[in-house]
Amino acid sequence: MPLISSDTLRKDARHIFDAALLAVDPEKAIHRYVKCTNHTLSVDQQTYDLETYKHIYVVGTGKAGGLMAVALESILADHLTGGVVNVKYDHTAPLKHIKLIEAAHPLPDDAGVQGTRKMVHLLDSLDEHDLVFCVLSGGGSALMPLPVSGVTLEEKQAVTGQLLACGATINEINTIRKHISQVKGGQLARLASPATIVSLILSDVIGDPLDVIGSGPTVPDPSTFADCRLILKRYHLEDTLPSSVVQHLIEGEKGQAAETPKPEDAVFNRVQNVLIATGSQALEAARIEAERRGYHPMILSSSIDGETREIARVYAAIAREIHTSSQPVSPPACIISGGETTVTLLGKGKGGRNQEFVLAAAPGIKDLDQTVVFSAGTDGTDGPTDAAGAIADGFTMERAEQGGLNAEAYLNDNDAYHFFQALDDLIITGPTNTNVMDLRLLLVGPHAV
Repeated sequence: MPLISSDTLRKDARHIFDAALLAVDPEKAIHRYVKCTNHTLSVDQQTYDLETYKHIYVVGTGKAGGLMAVALESILADHLTGGVVNVKYDHTAPLKHIKLIEAAHPLPDDAGVQGTRKMVHLLDSLDEHDLVFCVLSGGGSALMPLPVSGVTLEEKQAVTGQLLACGATINEINTIRKHISQVKGGQLARLASPATIVSLILSDVIGDPLDVIGSGPTVPDPSTFADCRLILKRYHLEDTLPSSVVQHLIEGEKGQAAETPKPEDAVFNRVQNVLIATGSQALEAARIEAERRGYHPMILSSSIDGETREIARVYAAIAREIHTSSQPVSPPACIISGGETTVTLLGKGKGGRNQEFVLAAAPGIKDLDQTVVFSAGTDGTDGPTDAAGAIADGFTMERAEQGGLNAEAYLNDNDAYHFFQALDDLIITGPTNTNVMDLRLLLVGPHAV
């Protein structure tokens, strides 16, 4: 097999990423699971007689919420009464009956609060003759904020910011969010009861636990106030978080504040939760596309978490192993993984976990011919930037040095964005309107050994 140029490897990486995105298109996913014939609605083999319901509403939240709402408007047609869905700014879609509320992510804002209040007002008026569709996808936790009484939005923003900065996992962050919210952790189902709820869920969480995705507003919550207190202690946050939040969690642990509803709660008797798209589906689509392009693909894992820089060094080590021994797969090779790593912020730069991953991997693949590392968020956004991620090859370090860029200094300042911006190696997709965590690729050409 002839050599593959670095330019071809880079283009292949992007095509493989795009194939993964197509596999988890939220509009197509809903059409796979939801069908309507005359007055009979079928959702993942469960049927509903639409003539038995007075009203059908759509509520929900997440980066994929716009396209999910479009699909439901198309399927439900004249049966649909209306609805409210919170989405990230610039993640809109053309709708007739469902109102989209644009709000901030990852730190919530007042627009998100107002949109959530509209949902609560709608749900408060429902009875057993109403049907509610709830669309949930990545980003939903931040996009559907409604703090408990006594906690302000600014205080909730401070909590989210500190949890993100200290390196807490998404599961830990959502455990706290549920217990300072009026809607998360099954509480949206409590508000809508006794209406029937069909929740359509697009996963952005490792392992696809329904109680964690979007903080599980329609799912029983296994976490407790006691778990929240342990998280505060683990990250030494009891003296830094707003006192109102800490006090609420203390009161909850003492039984002085209402717990989130648990699995045995009757509010879930009329709830159907359906997982419609996952990171594993995206990885499998990437594998198929890589194979179609002539690579020997290997899915390393769909569940990689941990410190971004450490995972990046492992990827660089795998690249060198392929070059020296053709293991764990012979070139032309494509190593694929998904998940969501964490970045402990030490500097004051700009970037996200995908850009930082590629910057941390770049020194480890220095001078390796026919080698490319690619990492991007499937939502099209990496951290507080307009980039989805970044790409590097065996000569990125040489190009950086020629341009006067010190990779170690940029990494120490968590400033991967400006490093790759200078090299024109940012991955810019714009909003993808889906979200199934991150996708990482390592491509090694055929004559590497």
